Amino acid sequence: MIEVHNVTKYYGQVRALHQVSFDVREGEIVGLLGPNGSGKTTLMRILTGFFPPTEGRVVVAGYDVETASLEMRRKLGYLAENVVLYPDMTVRAFLGFCARVKTAGGADRRRQVERVLDECSLSHMARRHIGTLSKGYRQRVGLAQALLCEPQVLILDEPTIGLDPHQLIDMRELIKSLGGKTTVLLSSHILAEVAQVCHRVVIIDKGQILAEDTPAGLSQRLQSATRTRLRVAGPVEDIQTALRALPGVSEVILQDTPQDGPAEDQQPGHLFLVHSQDRTLNHELAELVVNRGWSLHELNPLTAGLEELFVRLTTEEQRPAA
Repeated sequence: MIEVHNVTKYYGQVRALHQVSFDVREGEIVGLLGPNGSGKTTLMRILTGFFPPTEGRVVVAGYDVETASLEMRRKLGYLAENVVLYPDMTVRAFLGFCARVKTAGGADRRRQVERVLDECSLSHMARRHIGTLSKGYRQRVGLAQALLCEPQVLILDEPTIGLDPHQLIDMRELIKSLGGKTTVLLSSHILAEVAQVCHRVVIIDKGQILAEDTPAGLSQRLQSATRTRLRVAGPVEDIQTALRALPGVSEVILQDTPQDGPAEDQQPGHLFLVHSQDRTLNHELAELVVNRGWSLHELNPLTAGLEELFVRLTTEEQRPAA
């Protein structure tokens, strides 16, 4: 339903996007994840036809966004990051106005308005003026207007920004309920939100795609580089040298040393963070310590989360060459 082919965008001499390619299948919820300034909003504006790419091609709901923009927009619902609402209008009046703009007429317009009021749990707020609503309910109104006329594709730019925890949970559940019925692409800089809502995640930074996978698949990538907390009593330099020489170890970081103070308050030995490739080295680490005659006080494999992968991918050292 959404096809992005080698999209590049320049603002003058500044490159905002570089050779971006990905797709979103019918009924799928895909998260576009990246830090602020990563190119997410630029890409969203290209996908919705607000301005064209410098290079590349985008197809939404079967229509090229440049050559068939009007037809594409009839199949599209869009919630901007800063949605424009009219505070003096009631919720129902605003949605009726939006339905008329989207060419729904007469009985169909009324049906569409009642449908989105129900889907977005806004029926009890229908007569309220938008200016009196909380941030969470205003976001619901914005989503409701995007759902008018039953779009095939829904694009949501930072839909949970500024919401309190209760509002955030409600919005998350509402978006999840759309899966299977509507193709959804949402942008966010909050990894936990994307991981809980989306079938797939596309990570973008500095205008380039860094990774694309399911949340589970992205987590699996972390298993290729594991970490172990190791606390050992012995000569610190000898321990570091021996650990670094162990096959499979990629990095050894000394995290603390015995400190001054009462003996009962001190942690024994030295704490190391051992990075290894492909697998944990629990057996090898324990064997090394025992064979050297040192005292082993802690051997604890650490479970990495998606946040670590996100940070790793969006650091300069990990970025692929342009």
